[in-house]
Amino acid sequence: MIAQGGPRPAPGTLNHLFFDAMAAYDRPNAMNVRVAAGQWQGISHRDTERRVRQLSFGLLELGFRPGDRLALISENRPEWALTDWACLAARLADVPLYPSLPAEQLVHPLNDSGAVAVFVSGETHGAKIAAIRAQCPALQHVITFSASLCTGADLTLAEVEARGAAVDTPERAAKWKRDALAVGPNELATLIYTSGTTGLPKGVMLSHDNIYSNVQASMQVLPLHIGEEVALSFLPLCHIFERMGDYLYWAMGAAIHYVDSFDTVPIALQEARPTFAMSVPRLYEKMYARAFENALASGAVKKRIFFWARAVGERWADAVLAGNRPHGPLAWQYALARKLVFSKITARTGGRIRFFVSGGAPLSPDINKFFFAAGLTILEGYGLTETSPVIGVNSPTAFRIGTIGKPINGVEVMIASDGEVLTRGPHVMQGYWNRADATAEAIDSEGWFHTGDIGVLEDGFLRITDRKKDIIVTAGGKNIAPQNIENGFKTNKYVSQAVMIGDKRKYPIVLIVPEFAALERWAALHNVLWSERTQLLQMPTIQKKMEKEIAEECERMKLASFETPKKVGLLVNDFTVDRGELTPTLKVKRRVIDKTYAALIDSLYAGNGE
Repeated sequence: MIAQGGPRPAPGTLNHLFFDAMAAYDRPNAMNVRVAAGQWQGISHRDTERRVRQLSFGLLELGFRPGDRLALISENRPEWALTDWACLAARLADVPLYPSLPAEQLVHPLNDSGAVAVFVSGETHGAKIAAIRAQCPALQHVITFSASLCTGADLTLAEVEARGAAVDTPERAAKWKRDALAVGPNELATLIYTSGTTGLPKGVMLSHDNIYSNVQASMQVLPLHIGEEVALSFLPLCHIFERMGDYLYWAMGAAIHYVDSFDTVPIALQEARPTFAMSVPRLYEKMYARAFENALASGAVKKRIFFWARAVGERWADAVLAGNRPHGPLAWQYALARKLVFSKITARTGGRIRFFVSGGAPLSPDINKFFFAAGLTILEGYGLTETSPVIGVNSPTAFRIGTIGKPINGVEVMIASDGEVLTRGPHVMQGYWNRADATAEAIDSEGWFHTGDIGVLEDGFLRITDRKKDIIVTAGGKNIAPQNIENGFKTNKYVSQAVMIGDKRKYPIVLIVPEFAALERWAALHNVLWSERTQLLQMPTIQKKMEKEIAEECERMKLASFETPKKVGLLVNDFTVDRGELTPTLKVKRRVIDKTYAALIDSLYAGNGE
């Protein structure tokens, strides 16, 4: 079975997108950075074009030539985007790297790409480069975004711009624009190194048209108000999801507010009051957990009101999603629920959000339905770095919770005989840098890219059921798709993170990181005495409590016997990128979890014939 979006967008380049936006908009706040509490400083479209042009000239004055690769290590900020646009205009392919990576993990992508320069945001990343520079012989320059030179840096961005300003003339500016617009759609725009759960990262080669076609197709699906939107940029720009999103923001003339830390997103939502934003499920999971935590901490009456409103909202959402218009008692009950409960949740997002977009990993349908009832629509989409990234996304007119929507224009999707999702179209990468073997393995002779995900098509909607490599095959030969089960567990107010284990074992188990605020409150109410969290998790009362919660979730999800975890292991620490348990895009590295917690896992299987 094949599902196909509408006609593919005409080929184009990111440089055309840049200059088309310049011609269409003249906002004083095209880009915005937070300079103090409640204060955001804007950069206009006109200043953006001037700075991009002069930065392009400065890079050429340093001796860089079309086709060179320049790395970029920084948190989200306007300088990231200015540098990206300047590289594109000068026909330099940038190589964005995750700022969370430790120094030793930067060596491979820098050397593999042959990066001749690296931009760093400041002292922290400059010090990383200084520590490994001797191992990266191709590096010629280290350029910092900070106002003065930091450790490891040779130049500041301001100095590079000044070099460009010194040779900026009207004649040269006109030629610069002509040359930038002459770049071909198939020319390499960027190399993005995958944050895969196994093996060394591979450089994904994305052309101008790979990303341009994705932007154009996404604009035709999402309910955008051209020239009026206010957007947050807080997912790492080195990831193609946010990167494409920022190009989308630029193309539609949005005021982009750059947020340099995931932890400050709640503040930015209140201050910038965006009309829409893109995120991975972790943000929505945290918002969901916070809503429950606030309800549990608000006293008996408010707690009852919250759970009453949630139940009303669920009935209302079920009716609306089935195509009905609620009326009578349900309609007025829902109106009251919005006033008493849901309005407070929407207020925490700034009060102007029309929709969120979710991607990067599966979003729990229960969480999505909760926010839908609260008046916050989350349009879940799906894609990979290799697909620029969007393959499909829900829209207000084609919205089905639990799916990732229909393929966008120009995109074909097919389900292989083993259930793997295949895709073909202008969004599929050119290949892996220096890895013809891996490219041939990923893209077959008919142009189908093999995603590694398992899915099904339902009336044109694509439902992703799991990662092919994540499928657990028990010793009895039963196949278990763990992601949706784990997402189900994470809707429980006592669960922060969950990972299923059981490959080649007789039965599955689950490792749980509790939502400690809720669990500690429960412990206090039941007179459980403890001094440290490690001690708390070792108490039989707590173990039984968590086992009961997991058992109830299994029953709610109607899991088959072979899918149901037989044991529950409790962990005191959240999984982190720093410890290597998560990829920079927050996907769980199951093999690392299996190895790190081997002793606990073995103890859970001990005495059961394993």
